[in-house]
Amino acid sequence: MEQDNVAGVAAADELPAASQIVEAPPNAGYDYEAQFAGKQLCEFCSTQECTCGCPQLEAQPLLNNTQLLNFEVRSRNIDWRRYVRPLDTQVRGSSVYLDAHTDLLSGHRRNVNAENQRELLVCHDMMGNYLADRHYHSSQKFDDYRFVHWSAVDYFCYFSHNYVTIPPSGWLNAAHRHGVPVLGTYIVEGSAGNRLLEELLASRESVYRAVAALTRLCLHFCFEGWLINVEHTVRESYMPKLYLFVDELRRATEAQVPHGRVFWYDSIIESGNLRWQNELNARNVQFFRHSKRMLINYTWNDTNLTTSELTVVGEAKPKQRVFMGLDVFGRNQLAGFQSAQTLARVASRGFSAGIFAPAWCYETLQQFGYDIRNEAGDADFNAAFLQRNEKWWSSIWQLLATHPYRRLPFYTDFGVGSGCGDYARGTRHLRSKAYFNLARQSLQPSVPLHRNAEHSFDTAFVGGSALRVLNFERAFRLFLTDFELPLGVLLLGYAYKLTSEPEHQQLDIVLRLCPLRGQGQQQSLYLFCGDYAEHIITPGRCYLQPINGVIPGHLLPQQLPAEHGLLGEGWRVRYYVARFDGPVRVLDIGLKCRRETKMETEMETETETQSEAYLGAIFIQSLQLSDWTAVHQTTAANKALISAYHGALFTESASQ
Repeated sequence: MEQDNVAGVAAADELPAASQIVEAPPNAGYDYEAQFAGKQLCEFCSTQECTCGCPQLEAQPLLNNTQLLNFEVRSRNIDWRRYVRPLDTQVRGSSVYLDAHTDLLSGHRRNVNAENQRELLVCHDMMGNYLADRHYHSSQKFDDYRFVHWSAVDYFCYFSHNYVTIPPSGWLNAAHRHGVPVLGTYIVEGSAGNRLLEELLASRESVYRAVAALTRLCLHFCFEGWLINVEHTVRESYMPKLYLFVDELRRATEAQVPHGRVFWYDSIIESGNLRWQNELNARNVQFFRHSKRMLINYTWNDTNLTTSELTVVGEAKPKQRVFMGLDVFGRNQLAGFQSAQTLARVASRGFSAGIFAPAWCYETLQQFGYDIRNEAGDADFNAAFLQRNEKWWSSIWQLLATHPYRRLPFYTDFGVGSGCGDYARGTRHLRSKAYFNLARQSLQPSVPLHRNAEHSFDTAFVGGSALRVLNFERAFRLFLTDFELPLGVLLLGYAYKLTSEPEHQQLDIVLRLCPLRGQGQQQSLYLFCGDYAEHIITPGRCYLQPINGVIPGHLLPQQLPAEHGLLGEGWRVRYYVARFDGPVRVLDIGLKCRRETKMETEMETETETQSEAYLGAIFIQSLQLSDWTAVHQTTAANKALISAYHGALFTESASQ
């Protein structure tokens, strides 16, 4: 077929690098008046403080074929690459299974291979969608729904019940930052939807035009593909062209859209009748052949799993291309906080999973008296949702595969894309307001933090939130990593806040390292980076003293100061520079915090102080040897020389 000419859309290799995408807010410095000259805009757009959203920058669904084929979208003349970062394919590495070691700083990683690979599709379907999240600038509802568990996700679908669903830019930015492709939705429901589908299938030429139009939407709005959901009986005479549509859309998406994918949803069968099979079988396998990936309806049982397994084996295709659905609201399955039992059955057969409506954690709080539609936001509801969300994801995580972060330099300030105010280096901007903007989401922890830490909106180092420590008993994992230090020179910096004196409270960032080559991940060396008076180097564990000099500014992100010390509202930064006698790999970043225990003599019990500990930012970089020299060339700089190889410091991996 003839390729559609999409004006203004560059080839994949011409897209700007992630580092070229402007950070929060992504539109900073952009000339709005020039871009929107002569357009009818909201009254705030020229000030770049818009909260209601310029209609040109608002995601919208398409409702009919006229809009689809004629590209009738308000933003047709806008280059969305200015507002959507490209999919970051380098930020994370190949996934591994952590099993029961999710939050432990242990050496347990079970490699994913062709035999045990399972993927995860998350389908975001919340109250019809296209809520405040549809705006590029979003809203002041800081407690709106946010998704942060990207490290286990392989595909993210933005779902609505409109004919053609285009994902909003905030979701695209948050997902792409974490290396996750995003799908829109093409859905046919009811008699009106069926009429639209029959228009599309009227001829081979109309099919090709529709495929070109849907591909154009992907390229224009910078998303990666489609979930096709036909939930209406299709006349049998139209079935050959429906197969053609699915096949051509998959081919065009894979060929023209970087990292493009198409999924078919288990709905109609080979006769065209709408009969959800809840399995892959002879009656719907033709759709699987054309799309290459199928999302199975969520009311399956163990017999359905067996039939699906026999069918996919008969097709000589990998089982991970079949995604068994789980609606978190239930729908004839154990779900909610019992979801792990359902997902365990999926995992035991080697299938991938498709999770519908993870915002169950958000929506169901209405049952407990929370007003989830309060446009001003509510701190109590926000805290309840975040806690409930971490608990749910924690309950299923050992059944999922986790992607480690792999690219250096690595920086995050833990922002979830919302806040009650805006902070820079610990100081709140005087005129800052509450905000919700997923484009501002930073890299998120690799695993759920349930009972270990929580996102706090009471203070922040940068952006709108920080991590508040909950677990003062042991070290726990924040990030699963695969950072290579080929020259063996490490720079670590972090921002923290303690509400009591240092002698009553202690906070360490813990790094787990292994040799870059040779024995690899079976050997570990833990670095405890806290407030130590001197370096203590021992096999298996090293305790490092922070730098007391100045870090050259070109080695740091702009969010961090060059010198350690006290900043706004009690925030401080620490830096560590270490050089090893060979190349090393950083496998984990964890946190260990302790606070003083007081003895209540009358009751003869021990109670912890009520002091709080916060983590506001982390930065890691692999340095050149010249950078090692440049870091405060005196012994007072407290740089650490660590003979990990000659001193036999690597030991068998164990939890800390």
